[in-house]
Amino acid sequence: MRWFFRLVFWFVVFCLVIFLVVILVPVKRSDPITVLPQDYKSPEGRGLYLALMADCAACHTAPGGKIYAGGQVVQSPFGPIYASNITPGKNGIAGWSLDDFRAVLRDGLRPDGTQLYPAMPYESYRKISDEDIFALYDYFMNSVKPVDEKVKQTNLIFPFNQRWGIRIWNWFAIPGKPGFRPRYGDALLDRGAYLVESLAHCGDCHTPRDILFRQSGLDASHPEFLTGQTLDDWSSPDLRGPDSSLARWSSEDIKLYLMSGRNRYSAAVGPMKLVIKDSLQYATPADIEAIVAYLEKIRMPGKPAQPVRDPDITTALLTGADPGMPPGARLYLDNCNACHRVDGKGAAEVFPELDGARLVNASDSSGLIRVILEGSRLPSTRIRPADLAMPGFAWRLNDEEAAELVNFLRTGWTNKAAPVTAADIAKVRAEPSAD
Repeated sequence: MRWFFRLVFWFVVFCLVIFLVVILVPVKRSDPITVLPQDYKSPEGRGLYLALMADCAACHTAPGGKIYAGGQVVQSPFGPIYASNITPGKNGIAGWSLDDFRAVLRDGLRPDGTQLYPAMPYESYRKISDEDIFALYDYFMNSVKPVDEKVKQTNLIFPFNQRWGIRIWNWFAIPGKPGFRPRYGDALLDRGAYLVESLAHCGDCHTPRDILFRQSGLDASHPEFLTGQTLDDWSSPDLRGPDSSLARWSSEDIKLYLMSGRNRYSAAVGPMKLVIKDSLQYATPADIEAIVAYLEKIRMPGKPAQPVRDPDITTALLTGADPGMPPGARLYLDNCNACHRVDGKGAAEVFPELDGARLVNASDSSGLIRVILEGSRLPSTRIRPADLAMPGFAWRLNDEEAAELVNFLRTGWTNKAAPVTAADIAKVRAEPSAD
């Protein structure tokens, strides 16, 4: 048995050495990829545009607060994380150097050596070019109004409050070299890949997380990249699979959705509304074209699954309006039919389709339940300024009634999704959305 105790002893010593290294040895910042000239200047307006494409305001501006002054709550599986003040005020980024700013974006490392939680998407921002980092730094330091307000300190439970552990997580989650590497030999596709993988950080919401809570893949070379996940009770849909919504949409459908949050099939709900409102509606036509080209390029081969249900059965049921119809159908006629119609097709760019909708058929029904209970409002955008709204029905439907309606939607027309219970409704009702 002596060999066993020796093994245990040396294992403990090894773990102790690793612990001391993690605690005591400073984290090395990533070096610049491109050395910019001393007199380098960004094109006017470039920094603002990049901040919009990176969607900085969505996380760093609290509801009703001053822009970039922080305080917004970012929900994580480990507790609430409060976004920091990134204005050049004394409680923000005043005094930061360009190197400090770069280290935050690429390494998740504050100037004092504190590791940021990966709610800050440095997994993706690590690919941002030095020229774009310079433009962002110049914008935040010289064009953003300083705000000196302090934000609430993040205080997660043990062991997640031990930020030194994030350094170990980074060893497994973060690629060795920063920067974006063009791979398509096509300027349009490479631009689209750069935007999706870095600034727009689409993978943070649309890529599944593994057991270590890292993105399963950071580019299209990984088969799970952008294949969807459930995030904060919202189903972030698959963007690549043969049965995804994008596989059925035309290029123009995708462009219109990205620029306005709506198209002839669907409408943005949940976190995606903020992405449209605060970011993508401001993208140049060329950048939207590049994003769409990239998303279509990485689409997985295969044909969409064929419907296994006859939609005319549901349409006939609703059209007949028989008093003895199931309660879910009756609730649909009373509350939904005027906008979404008996065929579940809605109205293009106004009322989204329910037949075949990803929100309706998602494995996690929380998003659909939340929209029914709380309603939703489309973002007002430059090309579609009308902020059309759907009312919430929490005041009108009890848990049993809402479950009947949800189950009717999830099995109506060509839809085929698992049923929900009144308990599922009650759970969502008890946790109002911050949206």
